Amino acid sequence: MSKFTTAAKLLSLTLLLSFAACSSGPTKVESNLGISGAPDWVNQGTNILNNKDGRLFHGVGSASAMGDPALQKSTADDRARAEVAKILSSYLDVVSNDYLAAAKSGENAVNEESVSRQIKAITKVNLSGARIIGSWHDPKTNIIYSIAELDMNHVKSTLAGVQDMNADLKRYIESSADNIFDRVAKEKK
Repeated sequence: MSKFTTAAKLLSLTLLLSFAACSSGPTKVESNLGISGAPDWVNQGTNILNNKDGRLFHGVGSASAMGDPALQKSTADDRARAEVAKILSSYLDVVSNDYLAAAKSGENAVNEESVSRQIKAITKVNLSGARIIGSWHDPKTNIIYSIAELDMNHVKSTLAGVQDMNADLKRYIESSADNIFDRVAKEKK
């Protein structure tokens, strides 16, 4: 099977999963920016959360007035997704480092470059599952804020469909993903 065919299948799977996903809306978080009248998620900003709604990556983006409200909203949405990409990438860096540390201590050493490439591929595939779950227009400044959400369950289900991944790395992520998420979420508080 060619790399193109594999990539096309991964993209199709990811898109299918992202359309099938559902959410109850943004999670309530404590405000810390102090923008009067703004939803809590605007004031909290980009975050990694573990609460009653699940294990969630939240990215908040904004865009100043541009003369075209649709372009402004689209820009805020894109920036929110970019924020999700940043925190997902940071999370997967922790996963990668933990895996490499565990693998180096065993009998079978792993190729760090290969692991890095696979982790980056996981990040790209999962980003299509980041959905815009809310927007807010600040009437005082005309700034539009958007929040994107990526559920850890989506990340894990996408991973389950990846065929060209190192089997040991895949098993490690499947068994450790939630514990690492919980640790990272706790450290972010």
